[in-house]
Amino acid sequence: MSVDAPRPDGDDELPEGFSVPDDLSSLAGLDAHSPEPGANEPQPTEPSPAEPPAVVPQDEKPQVALVVTQVAGAEALAAACALAKVDADAIFTPVGAVAVLRDPAAGPAGAGALSAMLKAAPVVLLVRRAGRISATHWANGVQGDDLPPGLVLSDAPPELEQLLLGTLTIADAENAVTSVGISRWKAMRLLAAAAKDNRRR
Repeated sequence: MSVDAPRPDGDDELPEGFSVPDDLSSLAGLDAHSPEPGANEPQPTEPSPAEPPAVVPQDEKPQVALVVTQVAGAEALAAACALAKVDADAIFTPVGAVAVLRDPAAGPAGAGALSAMLKAAPVVLLVRRAGRISATHWANGVQGDDLPPGLVLSDAPPELEQLLLGTLTIADAENAVTSVGISRWKAMRLLAAAAKDNRRR
């Protein structure tokens, strides 16, 4: 299925009385039984003997970068990406919406910008380089611990691993929403609708 590419709305000015929020943590409206990947597992502070974090040469160009969030909707995440100036395509999974960055090399910048907006709702950055996968925890715009990729992916839905490995593309993903072309005004409308839906739950 092709990506839903919203058309630019033209006038990018927000109407009087509207402002861009600096805290979108209310978008993390997943049920308690649908946590962030690996959230129910202990988060190791030291490398696990069974699965030490992969040592990835930093000069290897990233091929895929995903930001896994607890945002309960692809449109809401695409809107958050638009406000954070992150070019990405968002899809919804049972563990939360995932942002597939248009530029994999912008993974840290994208994860930092989104986690700064989501504040209390941490995100996980997954990056694939030359067949190697790395996972990093981000919260409040700050990079945290490296995580064992196997732990993050152990309870993840299959589409997350498929996107990471490249066996599923955004063009083939269902209900994908791009942040490219979403104006600030449209992003605010999408976020307001998402917040209203979360309050009804």
